[in-house]
Amino acid sequence: MRKQPLSGIGHVIAIASGKGGVGKTTVTVNLALALKALGAQVGVFDADIFGPNVPLMLGIHRRRAGGGFVPVVRRKGAAAYIEPLERYGLKIMSMGLIVAEDQVINPDASDVGSIVVQTLRDVKWGSLHYLLIDLPPSAGQPQQGLLQNVTMDGVVVVTTPQDLSLLDSSRSLQMYARAGVPLLGLVENMSYFICPHCGEKHEIFQHSARWRPEALKDAPIIGRIPLTAEISKGIDRKHPLMAEPDGAQGAQAEAFLEIARAVKKRMTGQEA
Repeated sequence: MRKQPLSGIGHVIAIASGKGGVGKTTVTVNLALALKALGAQVGVFDADIFGPNVPLMLGIHRRRAGGGFVPVVRRKGAAAYIEPLERYGLKIMSMGLIVAEDQVINPDASDVGSIVVQTLRDVKWGSLHYLLIDLPPSAGQPQQGLLQNVTMDGVVVVTTPQDLSLLDSSRSLQMYARAGVPLLGLVENMSYFICPHCGEKHEIFQHSARWRPEALKDAPIIGRIPLTAEISKGIDRKHPLMAEPDGAQGAQAEAFLEIARAVKKRMTGQEA
């Protein structure tokens, strides 16, 4: 099947990582809100079938279990029919809106990619400047299904400043490079800790200053996000940092805005 662009969407951007636990979904949601703060219309598609976290970070809960998955044959070119949920001005679609939080689903491994691709196409996204796709870690499905069937305009790779995380990120990046998806840049999450008492920066993770995988040799770092209590408190409150009334302040908020500006410049050639 030939790759198909998503109608009405200016730029489709994958948010990827080589391993779990690097804060990729936190980056996705806050980057989406930062792009919105720059005046863009933004959507977020949570492509993780087994652990969808985007709804939880936005304070959305589904207690009622959904039905099982069955193969559905859709006419080629059939109109989208799923209404996305709107939250904080973002259009949202996730498997977490279909199944309950504590529900375990077990689609065949061969069906994961097709389920994600079809769901993405069936959402009535409307007109968007950016659609961010929050992907699970790894280089399997649904990544392969999306790369084979959907036109992507760029990928942002989220990592932490550790040798192991950088190595895994390089493997993930090579998959997108082979598919011809441009790298927009690396986001170094939990880059440093800001002491709440003295304001001094401290590096928490140990990494080799001179060591970098070959695949990341020329990869630009478009943002370094500090490890702060404000970000974690926002997650606990189900109210993301960049959605707070005074959220667009401080080093952590400026980091997300810096990333959003870099993405906008790379995609449109325009300064934010």
